Amino acid sequence: MKFGAVALPLIALLLSCNSPRRSAPVFEEVAKQTGLDFWQFSGATGDFRLPEITGSGAALIDYDNDGDLDVYLIQGAPMSPQGKPLVPLPQGWKPGNRLFRNNLIPGGKLSFTDVTEAAGVGHTGVGMGVAAGDYDNDGNVDLYVTNFGRNVLYRNNGNGTFMDVTGRAGVESTGWSTSAAFIDYDRDGLLDLAVVHYVEFYPRNCYTPEGKRDYCGPQNFGRTVTQLFRNLGNGRFEDVTSKVGLNAARGPGLGILTGDFGSNGWPSFLVANDGAANHLWLNEGLNEANQKERVFKEAGLTHGLAYASDGRARAGMGVAAGDIYGDGGEAVVITNLPNEGFTMFQRQPRGDYTDSSVQTGLFHVSQPYTGFGVGLLDTENRGLLDMFAANGAVIAMAAQQGDAFPYRQRNLLLRNQGKGKGFEDVTASAGPALEPVGVGRAAAFGDLNNDGGTDILVTNNNGPALLLLNSAPERGHWLLVRLEGVRSNRSGYGSVVELVRKDGTSLQRWVRGDGSFLAANDPRVHFGLGKSTEVGRIQVHWPAGGCEFWNQTMVDRIVTLREGSGQTCLLPNGQSGR
Repeated sequence: MKFGAVALPLIALLLSCNSPRRSAPVFEEVAKQTGLDFWQFSGATGDFRLPEITGSGAALIDYDNDGDLDVYLIQGAPMSPQGKPLVPLPQGWKPGNRLFRNNLIPGGKLSFTDVTEAAGVGHTGVGMGVAAGDYDNDGNVDLYVTNFGRNVLYRNNGNGTFMDVTGRAGVESTGWSTSAAFIDYDRDGLLDLAVVHYVEFYPRNCYTPEGKRDYCGPQNFGRTVTQLFRNLGNGRFEDVTSKVGLNAARGPGLGILTGDFGSNGWPSFLVANDGAANHLWLNEGLNEANQKERVFKEAGLTHGLAYASDGRARAGMGVAAGDIYGDGGEAVVITNLPNEGFTMFQRQPRGDYTDSSVQTGLFHVSQPYTGFGVGLLDTENRGLLDMFAANGAVIAMAAQQGDAFPYRQRNLLLRNQGKGKGFEDVTASAGPALEPVGVGRAAAFGDLNNDGGTDILVTNNNGPALLLLNSAPERGHWLLVRLEGVRSNRSGYGSVVELVRKDGTSLQRWVRGDGSFLAANDPRVHFGLGKSTEVGRIQVHWPAGGCEFWNQTMVDRIVTLREGSGQTCLLPNGQSGR
């Protein structure tokens, strides 16, 4: 989100002439017709306060444990209460965050009910993002809401209501928080909490080269430190930021992604920084002074994730990862500003990453866009991961001069054509759902109607939330795997799920709820199987240690795997476990 004068290039959208034509839309927009009626007010009143243009986020969670995903949406608020909204608020608009219960019925018919007041989660503030996870291992997913100002931890009471336990838990983190993630970094079975901060913002005036008022960029403010709170297991957390070494580097952080970037089995995380080197915080080992505490080392540069191939920092916003070709080669994608192109880093056998943005076609096709929320998803269940990005400008679009809020762009859907063939822009052929332009911010990914297709929830700054229901024709077979930790954290975060085919080949997924931008995604892992129904077994490498497998002969279903109920894996070295 680095700011400055940006001239959009006239670039062809690289539509492939030999791509298969679709007989039906890939996505259908169903938010309002299903009762998901939400309009985000950024708080913009003409004062050009940077937090206005940044948020806000969304979460896909099963808060009531009925087997389907509910929706939680973060709301903004004016930083100058006396100001008049630049964009008129729609009739019936309500302030504060909103929780919508999914009333999914057999057969896949979606409808939502606003249960915010009954649940007690309608926090009113300058909202940013949200993280979701079961931090107290009681079987109910909890919520952590980030803000410009005081953050909020909601404990799920298990009866349809939540309790604000922020003060008691010690996670009041103030300033300007953006994305957050629950992560069991010490693998003690308790979810800890990482909170990304952006800049040390204060009101000031910035101008375009033509002398017009505009939003200030992050380069005008001091950088900040990502915080880490260790879960003590008694309802409280301890701020261990300095103890674990996270104060060694500051950055204007926006996106966060957990994973095993160091190949050592310990959860680490990547922070996408805006106009500065990205930070890869590797979970390295025990602190010499305290043998119970882990230590993190910043390794973005040495692992090839700090900069793009030209050695320049990008305006990193959203971040996602996945095995895009199903061959074990994980890729990381980060969204950026126009002219910069989105960046794709491909993991190499030795563990570092190389910039493959040009080779995959991503650099050229993404150049016109300001990307925020992003995900790698198998839209057609082929076993290949496609890409979706929610886009919206941060400086006024020249073509929209005179508009009250001239930052609208189209979202982007890219189809993975296979290794060596790159990504194809199929946005125009994906149906009317992707035709409207908006100021896209968060994108959360999950299967909301439990039909095996990954759906997308998109938030718009000063605009409506969109629910893009996957209606791709002739989707392949699939499996959706839900984990339930026992010795490990209940959410199963940090596990590796491996689907082993009968021919011995496999697909792997890291279990997380984080990624994208200001979002919490469906923690169930999705496997697209194409035409194949030949599944041998599912293996899970649990974060607490140990590996289990379950024989799996049936496809096109949701599978719940509880730690301790499977058979012990026998690994290639003859050892059992992780």
